[in-house]
Amino acid sequence: MSQYVVGLTGGIASGKSEVTRRFEALGIVVADADLAARAVVAIGSPALSLIAERFGADMLLADGSLDRARLRAHIFADPTERAALEAITHPAIRRLMQQQCEQAASPYALAAIPLLTEVGGRQAYPWLERVLLVDAPEAVQHARLMQRDGIDAALADQMIAAQASRAQRLALADDVVVNDGHPDDLQAQVERLHLRYLELAQAKGLA
Repeated sequence: MSQYVVGLTGGIASGKSEVTRRFEALGIVVADADLAARAVVAIGSPALSLIAERFGADMLLADGSLDRARLRAHIFADPTERAALEAITHPAIRRLMQQQCEQAASPYALAAIPLLTEVGGRQAYPWLERVLLVDAPEAVQHARLMQRDGIDAALADQMIAAQASRAQRLALADDVVVNDGHPDDLQAQVERLHLRYLELAQAKGLA
């Protein structure tokens, strides 16, 4: 059981997945918000039933699973409908992630929440002990997005602008990993934070 949880967040194309993999390589359990979001709307789940009730049975495929493309198109341009969906899914995602972290067989756990700033920060996740931001200069994010997704500069700008600002994320963070393209530097930062979190988790356990 892990009683110490660190939230990991970062902007699009900041390198969150790479940092997460490096913590996992050190034996740390990671609860992933994106995976949790899929799990809570699995066939037979309470959230899926609520979605069908709220948005209509035509949001389900023939096999009873969620028609993600249809639902995404439905809520894309309507903030009210998007908020209604989030009211169903976000509490379930938070509960599942907290359970996964508490059950983690590592001294501390990471909760990977890409949109932590956008979904309410610490108020939404009061069980986080610290927040770790994976940060990259916007120019680096921009270049990575264009290369990774094969998109043009204008769309990359739109995708970055759609998220919380870098300043907002920095204001939420206790710790920052700068991921500007130097693998050796990245590993050193992760290992340093890992040792720090081990100390903090041990101190909490002894308190």
